[in-house]
Amino acid sequence: MSDSSKTTRGVVLTLIGGTFWGFSGTCAKFLMDGYGLDPVWIVAVRQFFAGWLFLALACAFPRDRESLRGLVAARGGGWRGLAMLVATAACMMLNSVCYNVAVKLTNSATATVLQTLALVVLMVYACVRARRSPRRRELAGLALALGGTFLIATGGDPSHLSMPLDGLLWGIATCFTYALYSAVPEGLLKRWGSPVVNAVTMLASGTVLMLATRPWESAPTFDAAGVAGVVAIVVVGTFLAYALYMQGVKDLGPLRASMLGTSEPIAATVFSVLWLGTMFAPTDLAGFVMIIVMVYLTA
Repeated sequence: MSDSSKTTRGVVLTLIGGTFWGFSGTCAKFLMDGYGLDPVWIVAVRQFFAGWLFLALACAFPRDRESLRGLVAARGGGWRGLAMLVATAACMMLNSVCYNVAVKLTNSATATVLQTLALVVLMVYACVRARRSPRRRELAGLALALGGTFLIATGGDPSHLSMPLDGLLWGIATCFTYALYSAVPEGLLKRWGSPVVNAVTMLASGTVLMLATRPWESAPTFDAAGVAGVVAIVVVGTFLAYALYMQGVKDLGPLRASMLGTSEPIAATVFSVLWLGTMFAPTDLAGFVMIIVMVYLTA
């Protein structure tokens, strides 16, 4: 495949993957509001079944199969490798739970935008690790992130919150847990590759949540739309979203892919408006734009 064709494929797949991630949050909101599903119920089901899909995908390729055997056997990593694997699964589980609770208390667009602030946390971490001061564009990104969060949280009036306080706190928790999930498995990803690491950690965290919450005992009576929503959030909003986005990262590199990944909060906003009828104030939209611009400055 030529470089231009590879770039085109990467752009298309990254945009589709980001759009599917945005769809995921809106679909979760639909299931929580329409069927009374608990956020942890959704996380348990989606991670367990999507984990099996990722595992099947990893087993389909010889290189990934070898990496999978090595990772499961902790070959070359010993107890430290096993500890990192457990930590990665824990970070994935915490981030997914925080995100879905934030979606329930606010909406998918707001929760997704607040999660995007993890880039600021990672920027600060990178500066501390490299023992350097932030660059001017990074400082500008930080200012935009703070300003955008202020507008989303207060509507421009510092005397009151325009969203529930617990929704804001869970959104901030989503930001920090996503930053942890991005930083903790760095060594594992370099050694074994992201498809294998995410297959194992997603299946592991989903299995733990399934055993802890026993979602089959509290499942509501679904109609056709409810069943379609659950299937869609597993297959489209989790499995396909990740698989397509990661292929885009492979084709384009993480920098360009992260910029195109801003389709996620944009898609979440569009889906929220068109599907669920969510209304956003002008200050909300201004805050969203500021945080999306922040991605371009700090990525």
